[in-house]
Amino acid sequence: MHGEVVEDLGRRIVAGDPGASGQLDPAELGRRYQVSHTVVREALKTLAAKGLVDARPKRGTYVRPRGDWSLLDADVLRWRFTQRGDGDMLRDLAEVRAVVEPAGARLAAARRTDDDVAALEKAYEHMAATAADPVAHTEADVAFHRLLLAASHNELLECLEVVIAAALTARDRLVHSTGERPGFSATHRAVLDAVRAGEPEAAESAMRDLLAQAERDEENL
Repeated sequence: MHGEVVEDLGRRIVAGDPGASGQLDPAELGRRYQVSHTVVREALKTLAAKGLVDARPKRGTYVRPRGDWSLLDADVLRWRFTQRGDGDMLRDLAEVRAVVEPAGARLAAARRTDDDVAALEKAYEHMAATAADPVAHTEADVAFHRLLLAASHNELLECLEVVIAAALTARDRLVHSTGERPGFSATHRAVLDAVRAGEPEAAESAMRDLLAQAERDEENL
């Protein structure tokens, strides 16, 4: 029940639902979700940790300004992406990917281990095998890009995988729903081949080509 309250209320806050903005009445929330005061309190604590709500003496519980939200929190990212019209978020994350992933691919090509290459190959093969299944294909695509950042062996870059994963999950569900994409497999294969060969410049270039293809896919939605 706690998870259900967090999910629904968090999604509504991020969407700007008038019924989940301004002051929040814990008692009314309990009635709305038909849960105990304890469940509501724990749910609000979870949302407070994400920067969405706060509570103060005399002011009560309230929704915090958008600028205070933990925008890199995995749930907040996912909730924002459920709004198909949030084009600004898609743009922002595309720009983050353009900064992070080419550098990640370059480092991966220079530092990858045999185990890294084997894991990337497995993820690539899973993408190819699930092309007709949007959900499984998206999961495989996300895994490939996560593994690529992991192969960079840079802990700070790896921490950005939550942003990359959120961006990919949202856009893949939109793009894959329109059918298979020409060039998708080839661009990923080029990145994998360059990383396997230990060619940093080629890996960076291949990733830029992949991101350019992704941008074209989005323009065709």
